[in-house]
Amino acid sequence: MHRRHLIQAASAASLGWLTSHAHAQADTTLRLVVPYAPGGSSDRAARLVADKLGPKLGQTVVVENRTGAGGRLAAQQLKSAPASQNVLMLANPAIMVVAPLVFKDNGYDADKDFQPVSQVSDYEFGLAVAQAVPVKQLSHLLAWLRANPAQANFGVPATGSLPHFFALMTAEKADVKGQVVGYRGSGPLITDLIGGQVPVAFDTLDTLLPQHEGGKLRILASSGAQRSSFAKDIPTYRESGLDLVATGWNAFFAPAALPREQVQRLSAAIRDVMNDPDTRRRFADAKMTPVASTAAQTAAMLKAYRAQWAPVVRKSGYQP
Repeated sequence: MHRRHLIQAASAASLGWLTSHAHAQADTTLRLVVPYAPGGSSDRAARLVADKLGPKLGQTVVVENRTGAGGRLAAQQLKSAPASQNVLMLANPAIMVVAPLVFKDNGYDADKDFQPVSQVSDYEFGLAVAQAVPVKQLSHLLAWLRANPAQANFGVPATGSLPHFFALMTAEKADVKGQVVGYRGSGPLITDLIGGQVPVAFDTLDTLLPQHEGGKLRILASSGAQRSSFAKDIPTYRESGLDLVATGWNAFFAPAALPREQVQRLSAAIRDVMNDPDTRRRFADAKMTPVASTAAQTAAMLKAYRAQWAPVVRKSGYQP
């Protein structure tokens, strides 16, 4: 009996996550799938949207964390969702831009298998230096790196991450040669930056900001088109003399099978939620920049983003 139960359990698991939720979808519950563990920025964004989206739609909205393969597992499963399933995925550039470029068998086609619904946030990157590095401006750092090429080591939270490719983008734009050093997360990277083991670090601005405010490191520039509302004392790259703007984002995507009219209805509802003053305040409190976007605007953003980042990713030759 025990063996039969194990076989039945394995068979049920093999049907996959989408099949296991088929009956749950019949009650029109909207499921927002987050490809990462609870607590991260994508998860926080999805939950903030869900809080207001349920009352807006007049139906239950739940957030489900479906982790695995750096977010690709959720995308692989979502692409097969039938039109009857009311489900969206909150994705970021790692899933929709980078993974299709670096994995030979990605398991999904980011263009054909998904429909853009609505972008809900974006975020900047920051360039920071250790306190021992004798510079306080980006232009001075570039001059220092050219004069001290042995010090041109750029720490990033992970190889293949957006900060990794942003570091390469910065080096190319500034015509500075450097070595990218990948870490196993932002924590070890910041520890080594503060300790002077690595002179320069690239990470998301919100990750670097607490130690900058604590005086343990210096953020020299942020990557947005304008100064971050969370860090108005930090100049942008453009203000610092380097014509470069680069951001990350979170956006909702629907499986290709979801009817177009349903996509438009959900897009409009999410856009209304993101225009809500309380939602925008809560995003700002979480150090995320809120965005209200139509499906068409999200598609245009994605196209422009790929045009900016794909050449950098390809040129890097990075393979996982």
